[in-house]
Amino acid sequence: MTEGERARRQGNASRVTRQAKIMDLLWHRPVRSQPELLVLLDQLHGIETTQATLSRDLDELGAVKLRGPDGGAPVYRIPEDGSPVRGVEGGTTRLGRLLGELLVSADASGNLAVLRTPPGAAHYLASALDRAALHDVVGTIAGDDTIIVVAREPCTGAELAQRLQDLPNAASADAVKTAKES
Repeated sequence: MTEGERARRQGNASRVTRQAKIMDLLWHRPVRSQPELLVLLDQLHGIETTQATLSRDLDELGAVKLRGPDGGAPVYRIPEDGSPVRGVEGGTTRLGRLLGELLVSADASGNLAVLRTPPGAAHYLASALDRAALHDVVGTIAGDDTIIVVAREPCTGAELAQRLQDLPNAASADAVKTAKES
């Protein structure tokens, strides 16, 4: 494969698409190493990337290595795969960025906020919502392009939907403020 072909192939996989494929692979296969994951991404999804990019992706996804299902060598797992929800430092900044990139629309009913994303992005965004450990969020349920977010009382679904829609702007303002303070 020529360098030009490789560059085109890498350019075809956005970060969001690549990370969604990584999550899918880790949920459905026991992946024991980054080199193995690089090969699977290429062979099964036609996505070529670098070890450094893959490492950053795994970190952003919160992937951890746990003992494999057979009790053997550790495999990568995504914490949302049944593990307790945990807050992540900088989670709201990352969440704000992801909402800015992925949130198509938001609606509400009662204590539920209904978020729409591009096809295939709902699990990824719901995972970020869960990891951000927002006080007003009890939990999420994700389909292919829709997320139901349950609001913690006394917050209503409409209030939560509005806060989530406003979060990208707040995260941008925080990032600018932090950069100026540095």
